[in-house]
Amino acid sequence: MIIAGLALAGLAALIHVFIFYLESIAWTSERARKTFGTGTAAQAEAQKALAFNQGFYNLFLAIAVFVGIVVVIAGNLPVGATLVFTGAGSMVAASLVLILSDPSKASAALKQGVVPALGVLALALGIAL
Repeated sequence: MIIAGLALAGLAALIHVFIFYLESIAWTSERARKTFGTGTAAQAEAQKALAFNQGFYNLFLAIAVFVGIVVVIAGNLPVGATLVFTGAGSMVAASLVLILSDPSKASAALKQGVVPALGVLALALGIAL
């Protein structure tokens, strides 16, 4: 179960690296505008600095998960699991904030929150059993 939890958390981290790319690197692209519903290129350009910053939050959460996975593999389950729980748990919390603040973004919240939630659950069960 620990391996399943780490795999799911790793997948969630990869999703968040992609979100980082869309927000911090490709924000004004047609794909990012369509994904995030930002409208016109001019609107996206006006939001670019905010999106750039937000993208790095997603990247830092992913890094925490990746480092946690490496630490678990290296043999330190308590420290590694703490990093995975912190990174993936923050992803889940952010998805809850998104859906509670704007229910029309439920689809996006589920895309960014379900996989890390499953990872946290599986890892917790693996440690507990």
